Amino acid sequence: MHVPGVQSSSAFPVMLIVLGLILVVTIPGPGGWNRTVTGYGTAEQVSVTRSHMTVTVFRIRHFPLVSHVSVSGQAPPTPLCLPGLRMAACLRLPVRGRLAAAGLSRGYRRPGAPVDKQPPWKWLRWDWREGVQSVRRQWSLTWEEMAARVRGPDGRSLRQELLEQNRVLWQFRGADSLRYWVVSSDREIGGRSSVRLGVGSNGCSASVSGHLSTQPPRDGETRYSGYCTLRSKPLKGPFDTKKYYDLSNFNTLHLRVRGDGRPWMVNVSSGMYYAHHKNDLYNYFMFTRGGPYWQDVKIPFSKFFLSSQGRIQDKQHPLWLDKISTIGFTLGDKVDGPFQLEIDFIAVYNDRAHTEEFAYERYKRNPEV
Repeated sequence: MHVPGVQSSSAFPVMLIVLGLILVVTIPGPGGWNRTVTGYGTAEQVSVTRSHMTVTVFRIRHFPLVSHVSVSGQAPPTPLCLPGLRMAACLRLPVRGRLAAAGLSRGYRRPGAPVDKQPPWKWLRWDWREGVQSVRRQWSLTWEEMAARVRGPDGRSLRQELLEQNRVLWQFRGADSLRYWVVSSDREIGGRSSVRLGVGSNGCSASVSGHLSTQPPRDGETRYSGYCTLRSKPLKGPFDTKKYYDLSNFNTLHLRVRGDGRPWMVNVSSGMYYAHHKNDLYNYFMFTRGGPYWQDVKIPFSKFFLSSQGRIQDKQHPLWLDKISTIGFTLGDKVDGPFQLEIDFIAVYNDRAHTEEFAYERYKRNPEV
């Protein structure tokens, strides 16, 4: 989608945008608005249909901003409506806090919960100053990325890229290093588990703690519950373009953690080409010792196995190391009680003694005779 430029020195273009949006949502027409919500796991698409046009809002979970707005159908006879909606997508107009209760911020709606049928113009908050600041921030990120490409791959020199044997992806030092991570639990589906993310007692680690409860919600449909998750936020480029970690030069994941003896699941997600692979994850187990001492956990990437929505897949294939999206940790050992996990750093390195490509059998649909 083309991104038109916006200058903060004049308020006239912004007034045109706001006027176009007001005309769109107030244009009279036969029939009312028909709202349809479609969940995609980590994203949602809300389509608002009227007799003359369809407005589609696409939004990512855990992010309080609308990321995409599109229009289809026959637009009303005014030149301001379509440019106004396109500029609204560029300005990433913030949504109201009650949007979470309406179901737009989550891909899951509890059974029996009523569907909110509010008109679409009540979802947005018209803050043009924040929109202009967002556009300026995105253009500055564009120039920074262009300058980094001139220096070398991912902003590093070519010599460093060729000779690099290890790399620290995340090192938790203070509260500012926690803004790239999010936590979630079964409370999103009505469970009773709780999780919180904070700084460790020494100020040089991330502490994930809370209480795990396996009691399922009383909705008549959910049978199992009890999980807590820590996950890194996906990389975003200028104007919310997708970016990935290229770890093709490394073969081992290195974690320095201190736990309470509970087993955790390490989750690695990679970019997929097809939409039906959006729930695919690569998992492996991490067993903490407990006690006051730190432990170094080293997991080769060849040990990670493929799963989808919690089910291990029969057809396995290796992890794509050149398109790593997120890394996370999940606790679901079915033991009620408190838990705590401290993480010092997350790194990768190249173990020359490890030559295994993939630890699991790969099936062929039509095996060669």
